[in-house]
Amino acid sequence: MDRRKALKNMGLAMGYTVATPTLISIMQSCKGETVAQWTPEFFTQAEGSVITKLVDIIIPKTDTLSASEVQVDLFIDKFSQDVMEKENQDFFKMTMGKFIDKALKDSGKENAQDLTPEDLEPVLASALKTSKDDQAKMFESITTYNEAIAEGKSATLDDGTARFAFANNLRGLTIWGYKTSEYVGEEVLAYLPVPGEYIGCGDAQELSQGKAWSL
Repeated sequence: MDRRKALKNMGLAMGYTVATPTLISIMQSCKGETVAQWTPEFFTQAEGSVITKLVDIIIPKTDTLSASEVQVDLFIDKFSQDVMEKENQDFFKMTMGKFIDKALKDSGKENAQDLTPEDLEPVLASALKTSKDDQAKMFESITTYNEAIAEGKSATLDDGTARFAFANNLRGLTIWGYKTSEYVGEEVLAYLPVPGEYIGCGDAQELSQGKAWSL
């Protein structure tokens, strides 16, 4: 199996090569909006609500801000709308639908808007808790599915694999969006907007206070 091809077909972590200015532009376009006034462009309102809850399960608030507090949910919505190709958009929507259907079934609820973090977390954990061998099989199935769709053929993907694809995609996008945010770049990582003096023999750990550098 060509794992890189499988990742590319998935949509996100999936082989997207997006220039840094594009990511910065997307993140900047999210500034000034709040979740309360957010009207998703790619997702429905109910789907946007689910995304907001899921990104905070993936990166919750600790001594640093949660994912939604730095508007990662808005970033994912804009990235999906403005950067993803049509086939990746369709795949993301389809797999998200399978994920939400499972959460609704398990919780006994009818509307995605009513799903709570407590309803969503077990589904997310189950989708991501797979062995490497199982993941390899699912990536193979995903590749086969996307190749068939690209060729105009009918294809199906089992629900478990679809939920894994969505959860894996969302996790990658969440981490990517979080690391790209201004808050993380300036407040969490080692940040030096204007390079200072050259310290040729300085200890890297000491100079950065043990943090990775913000690029």
